[in-house]
Amino acid sequence: MSTPVDDSKPLDDPKPSADAKPFDDALDPVDPLSRERSHLTDSRAALRAMREDVESLDIRDVTANWVNAEVLARQIDERIKALADLSDTPLFFGRLDYLHPPGADRAEGADGERPRPEDAYQTLYIGRRHVHDHDGDPMVIDWRAPVSQPFYRASKKDPLDVALRRRFGYTGGDLTAYEDEHLSDPAEAARTSKLLQQEIERPRVGPMRDIVATIQPEQDEIVRSGLGGTVCVQGGPGTGKTAVGLHRVAYLLYAHRERLARTGTLVIGPNRSFLHYIEQVLPALGELAVKQATVDDLVAHVEVRGADEAPAAIIKGDARMAEVLRRAVHSHVTLPTEPVVVVRGSRRWRVPAHELEDIVRELLDRGIRYGAAREALPQRIAHAVLVQMERSGEAPDDRVQDAVARNSAVKAAVKAVWPPVDPAKLVLRLLTDADFLAVHAEGLLSEDEQKTILWAKPVRSAKAAKWSPADAVLIDETTDLVQRTHSLGHVVLDEAQDLSPMQYRAVGRRCTTGSATVLGDLAQGTTPWATRSWDEALAHLGKSDGVIEELTAGFRVPTDVITYASRLLPHIAPGLTPVASVRENPGFFDLRPITDTAEVVAACEELLGNEGSTGLIVADARVPSLAAALTAAGITYLAPGEETTQDTRLTLVPASLAKGLEYDYVVLDEPQAVVDGEPDERTGLRRLYVALTRAVSGLIVTHAAPLPTQL
Repeated sequence: MSTPVDDSKPLDDPKPSADAKPFDDALDPVDPLSRERSHLTDSRAALRAMREDVESLDIRDVTANWVNAEVLARQIDERIKALADLSDTPLFFGRLDYLHPPGADRAEGADGERPRPEDAYQTLYIGRRHVHDHDGDPMVIDWRAPVSQPFYRASKKDPLDVALRRRFGYTGGDLTAYEDEHLSDPAEAARTSKLLQQEIERPRVGPMRDIVATIQPEQDEIVRSGLGGTVCVQGGPGTGKTAVGLHRVAYLLYAHRERLARTGTLVIGPNRSFLHYIEQVLPALGELAVKQATVDDLVAHVEVRGADEAPAAIIKGDARMAEVLRRAVHSHVTLPTEPVVVVRGSRRWRVPAHELEDIVRELLDRGIRYGAAREALPQRIAHAVLVQMERSGEAPDDRVQDAVARNSAVKAAVKAVWPPVDPAKLVLRLLTDADFLAVHAEGLLSEDEQKTILWAKPVRSAKAAKWSPADAVLIDETTDLVQRTHSLGHVVLDEAQDLSPMQYRAVGRRCTTGSATVLGDLAQGTTPWATRSWDEALAHLGKSDGVIEELTAGFRVPTDVITYASRLLPHIAPGLTPVASVRENPGFFDLRPITDTAEVVAACEELLGNEGSTGLIVADARVPSLAAALTAAGITYLAPGEETTQDTRLTLVPASLAKGLEYDYVVLDEPQAVVDGEPDERTGLRRLYVALTRAVSGLIVTHAAPLPTQL
């Protein structure tokens, strides 16, 4: 277990070599590596004991009823899952030796924060979750704890009272090496961590993994930013923006557990393949309750069976449509022209038309949702009747008001003045009734724009309609105009650059009372309506006060590859800062003219000779021919989203699905075909930029046709 360090004793063990070579325990049974392995073994035993303690809990006599028992049993089950020890995942990855106990100057109640157990220790092991022994003493500190922050932030210039930072190297789940940085020793020069580089460049097989051991200072600042504010991260390929967003969720759940347990968290990705790729990151960090969805999932009020041409989708995704819908919804309200007469017993109570009109206008002026106002209207009419009753000497109570609100005359008046609105039927009418659309789009959409979104053929009903994804977003907007959308505590929106303004509004409705983390790269926007600026995106999201951060250090893409891909930036995102690769391993990059698909297959076979995953990225139209070529050659392959294994490490990726994915090695086939597969050149070049930057260790570009002139 970790124990306080006596100031008179050395703060660290003898340093290993700068290259962090593994040690052989047989040569020195008491060497530092053996002691660290012993601590790992003890920590795993302590975690196992923590899990067994939870499994042994008997709740039969502590719950009042079966409902409480079910809730408590579920909470215990989730706790047991969170305490799982994954054999191939290091329990701790670092160690800090402080010059002084971190909480030495922390007084009880200072800054509203109570002292923590770990504050009394000078040597702390940093890992994915907290582990304590049977006495409650910390053996591993959660990476999200405040006392762990110097592991990511401390430097030679600002050591943050850290004497030693130790990183551990693992093979599988076995601790095999360590590497020290003496941050408070002026005699030791700053140097790049070999273990850090090795972890960053480690081959990728299977789904995306966490980066908790390699978070950089600029990434850590974003991860630990507060829950109250929205953060937008502009990050080029390989800068780790997706991982930063996921680790920010994990941090917020740690720092604001109870609040987010009540309000909920959600990760939104561009497609199912992407969500499958990232789905293991949060569970590996001990967070099991975060939901994942695509934007299409959020707005699935109707079955989507159709698709729009780009011009129609652009207009439907324009923020002006929000006002068109608002006008259309409220056009159903008509000012009353007849009084309401309520009969109770032998008395008749009359609410004149002018008073009803005042009630309706007041509800309209308040700007509350259509459905909420409709629910309030019968109570307002009933209240007017109760005022008359009181003036006549009666003493009605709330039960009388409720009874009046349910009176048939009041119900009839409400139905006539403020009828119910079905969102799908309203959108259908807008898209099929030219006159109805013209009235509500006046001054917003031109005649040509109105004609562009009108359906050519009438539809019998909303159920029979072939709705497009953009139509579903319009229905979601209308649904929110009628009834408030439930808001979550925090939402992470990844690959945000591809969203339309109306899609941003749909996401924003899910966090009106919460905050958001927005992740994206303007250069990778591949939709006709792609985001032009993050300020504009945040405004549509309803988070204009959000902070924009930029990540420019590339940890994933090799130097030669990102340099080549960056030739496209002046044509697809002028003014955007190019990513600068900080990897020591340059990887490799090769341009290969070819004559047939057999040479593409040969390039795949060549890369499969290396350790790690390989992706063959091709223009969507060329997928069938390349699939046939791979099958003929006897090479098995996966589709995007399917998990790679040691036996099957090749994935055939349509260019349209490559975004957000990464592979150790990539063969990119026919760049010009990728460009030609999009409706316009700028979108095609952006799609090509995405495809060029999916490789972690090496890229081969094969082409029979000439390369795009921009390259």
